[in-house]
Amino acid sequence: MVNIWQKIQNRLRLIVQVGFTALTNGYVLGFIKGRIYKGPTKALCVPGLNCYSCPGALGACPIGSLQAVLGSRNYRFSFYIIGFLIFIGSLIGRFVCGWLCPFGLIQDLLYKIPFLKKRKRKNLPGHRWLIWLKYVILVVFVILLPMFYVDIIGLGSPWFCQFICPSGTLTAGIPLVLLNKDLQGAIGFLFAWKVAILVVIVLLSLMVYRPFCKYLCPLGAVYGLFNPIALYRYQVDESKCNRCGSCQRACKMDIRVWEDPNSRECIRCGDCIRSCKRGAICTSMKKNRSEVEKNDK
Repeated sequence: MVNIWQKIQNRLRLIVQVGFTALTNGYVLGFIKGRIYKGPTKALCVPGLNCYSCPGALGACPIGSLQAVLGSRNYRFSFYIIGFLIFIGSLIGRFVCGWLCPFGLIQDLLYKIPFLKKRKRKNLPGHRWLIWLKYVILVVFVILLPMFYVDIIGLGSPWFCQFICPSGTLTAGIPLVLLNKDLQGAIGFLFAWKVAILVVIVLLSLMVYRPFCKYLCPLGAVYGLFNPIALYRYQVDESKCNRCGSCQRACKMDIRVWEDPNSRECIRCGDCIRSCKRGAICTSMKKNRSEVEKNDK
């Protein structure tokens, strides 16, 4: 029994990732018939990058929803979407990226494949500049272009979803094209472009841990801004930490945790906590719990 519980603990994040992905993409009939679910829950956002057009999706992607609102002439729902992002971000920050995002799960699984040499940040040319690219994409493709580059009747396009998002290509574009003969005859350069981006991300994911999350994801950019102030965050006990570097070696995002435990790049996977033999790293929740127990005594 102890061994089983230990195995569950070791694979807890993977279990949560798979479970949440299945929960938010549970419309099995959509994959059978090649149709998009249009029920009442589709008006609600899910925390991760989960394409609205995925045949199994039961909710909407907050980035896609934000673009749809900014590109329309009716701003009724913008406060809901922005409020949703602020609420989730201030509550758990990029915990969403590490535990609840379907495309994050896909990249994790690709990285586990024992193929090609794995590379960390220090071996990647231009990393220090490329991490800012996701913020450029957020501002330009998610906000500015849908708002200001409009057609003759004043409607903008979902630029990020239409021209970049590999998650939408994998979970929506490809399944819908495979399941609908009418769409197969309509595909052209844009679909080929999106597939090419997806192929590049897949190949990079075999060598680099979560390249899309690190460099391109606008949703990760939003949540990353909240990491330092989120209710759920990491804390380092300086009296215990000897800066041995074990946390950085364990961190697949290659963060110097003792210097910046709430880095915008941290996806809250917990590897650094498990790697620290001195118990110097903990979450704000665990520390608060310990303080309450100490006061009770």
